[in-house]
Amino acid sequence: MGTECSRKALPIQRVEGRELRVAFDGEHISSDGGVLLLRAAEERTGILAQFAECFDDHRDPDRVEHSVHDMLAQRVFGLALGYEDLNDHDELRRDPLLATAIGKRDPTGTKRARKRDAGASLAGSSTLNRVELSNPKTAARHRYKRVVMREEFVDQVFLDVFLQAHEKAPEEIVLDFDATDDPLYGQQEGRFFHGYYKCYCYLPLYVFCGEHLLVARLRKADQDGAAGTVDELDRLVPRIREQWPGVRIVVRGDSGFCRESIMKWCEDHDVHYVLGLARNPRLSKRIRSQMAEAKRAFKETSKAARAFAELQYRTRKTWSRRRRVIGKAEYLPKGENPRFVVTSFDKHEIGARHLYEKIYCARGEMENRIKEQQLYLFADRTSTHAMRSNQVRLYFSAIAYTLLEAIRRIGLRDTRLSRAQCCTIRNKLLKIGAVVRVTVRRVWITMARSCPYADLFAHVLCNLRAPPHCSA
Repeated sequence: MGTECSRKALPIQRVEGRELRVAFDGEHISSDGGVLLLRAAEERTGILAQFAECFDDHRDPDRVEHSVHDMLAQRVFGLALGYEDLNDHDELRRDPLLATAIGKRDPTGTKRARKRDAGASLAGSSTLNRVELSNPKTAARHRYKRVVMREEFVDQVFLDVFLQAHEKAPEEIVLDFDATDDPLYGQQEGRFFHGYYKCYCYLPLYVFCGEHLLVARLRKADQDGAAGTVDELDRLVPRIREQWPGVRIVVRGDSGFCRESIMKWCEDHDVHYVLGLARNPRLSKRIRSQMAEAKRAFKETSKAARAFAELQYRTRKTWSRRRRVIGKAEYLPKGENPRFVVTSFDKHEIGARHLYEKIYCARGEMENRIKEQQLYLFADRTSTHAMRSNQVRLYFSAIAYTLLEAIRRIGLRDTRLSRAQCCTIRNKLLKIGAVVRVTVRRVWITMARSCPYADLFAHVLCNLRAPPHCSA
């Protein structure tokens, strides 16, 4: 409920002799005109429709005003627009433009069943919260929390969306695996202190292929960062090969994923890998001559210098066989900076320098995608008590990212924002003021003539509504 003072004129200093009067009393004005692009992206890809199929609805159909699809769309659109909290929806539920984008037939809420809901076409925070907190064991008989998610089906949605984004099979795909910290500040279920991150946290596992999100798995922090990787490979690789039998698959990760179980699985299933390898005295000794070469080059030029070494290496206890290792001997102003990578690629296929600089180092782009999720789409908003409901929130964030990625991949193709981050897309194309006028036959949406991105907005909308073609 807005405070009384927000409805009155607010005091503002005079400008050039004129008095300024400001009040929040406009009729049906939305600050999120770009939500229409989210609707267009959904119409093009069907991401939310597929997501909604992953929920079981045990509610009485005769008493339902908000379908599962509508509630999910409201929550996901809200995240994409920058509204991280459920409480935000107590006001957003009155936004006729958001209601129109979701598909409500009565966007102004004049025909709600209960008088107290009049003027609010969408669900409030308490209704949306039931979707997050529902438990599959009790949903069928619970009085309120009766919409429950089936996690295994959601996992399949991300993979299906990735496959649907390609009209023809690529020759090669790279699956990037990484773990990150999700700090916790309460007594959430499954919280543990992580020594590396020096905080209580979850340890979610992410898998990306380029800009496509394939896995967002919430995990406890009392385990190895690579835990569950083989299970994800067991699920992802057969489905991808079923669709694309001839594709070459490469698994890439930092040294936290250099595990015998992962490398052996890849070797047994004809999957290549490029993984960081933690340095140790044995490895450092093997690249001593290359490090001396890099040091000499640095002293001659005063610039960072590097040399590469080809090694055949096996650990004393953990590895089952000798494997190809690339050693990077680099000398910087601060001193030696050795790095190592283990790979299944033969040296005749890919040279050492190319493999390290062009293939392994490219994994840093995945970290940008994780930052987009954590910082701009609120993947770290895991503040409910139960781990399951926090996983639901992570999925909402992941679906919001997938929708914005579709806008970037399809709508912004061949534009100056084709590589823009989610926050840039939001600020330039979604946060646009709009006046909404609802009549019997139409919803009129008026945006500012002076909007600096009007042409780009029209271009994106045109791309999203154009006939599908290969846009991966």
